[in-house]
Amino acid sequence: MHSIARAFRTIAAIVIVCGVAGRVDADDVRMMTSGAFTAALLDLKTEFERTTPHKIVVVTTTMGTGETSIENRLKRGEPGDVVIVNAEALDDFIKQGTVVAGSRVDVARSAFGMAVRAGAPVPDVSTVDAFKRALLAAKSIAYSASVSGTYLSTELFQRLGIADRVLPKSRRIEGERVGAVVARGDAEIGFQQVSELLPVPGITLTGPLPPGVQRVTVYAAGIASHSASPEAAKALVNFLASPAAAPAVRKSGMEPAMVAVSPQPIARRARPEPVAPRLGSGRP
Repeated sequence: MHSIARAFRTIAAIVIVCGVAGRVDADDVRMMTSGAFTAALLDLKTEFERTTPHKIVVVTTTMGTGETSIENRLKRGEPGDVVIVNAEALDDFIKQGTVVAGSRVDVARSAFGMAVRAGAPVPDVSTVDAFKRALLAAKSIAYSASVSGTYLSTELFQRLGIADRVLPKSRRIEGERVGAVVARGDAEIGFQQVSELLPVPGITLTGPLPPGVQRVTVYAAGIASHSASPEAAKALVNFLASPAAAPAVRKSGMEPAMVAVSPQPIARRARPEPVAPRLGSGRP
């Protein structure tokens, strides 16, 4: 009888030891991402969580300009593990020390697009001349508060020689997607990343900007310096840059970057104290 009891205790101990030895840490990966990559991320979330023990928690889906901007969230030390923004912004974060140096991985390339309200006449924007005529004919224009809008309002309109006629009827959109403004009829045409226009109901995408005036934005992922789950974060960055993520990236209106991931290890850091988010303006 005693021998049977000892045998059961031995088996139980083996099971416990094997369970501990085979256990893989499961961490939440907190995401701060620009709106341009949001559709692809949400599409990829299920597959990442199915194939790894980790879970994606989306903290913010806007680059932003105010207190809720990704830059200010990082500076305040708000909980976050992976940051996805345009490559220039990510490089700035690395210089500021809020994103780990060497962790940058390019994940997608995105073109700028133009949209009109659903049911409205669709202007021809297939050539630079046609695009210029569409801008001049429009009664009102909306553009984003991020890289696409900056390019249009500070460079492209001037290069086309129509800034004095187009800027007075143009409006920079803060805190919501340009497509929503166009869908309400508050602007006749609107400009933003194609991947940010596609998910918006009530609009028609007229197409990307024509060759000669188009500008492609590279989006990159990096690991936040205060990440509490750096290994899980690295696993997600690897996944987003892998061939497995390419179909979802293309579906969202972007092209995958397919850049090799740096193999360097990233040390685990202490989990930061939670910081209550502040209300403020944002931008996609």
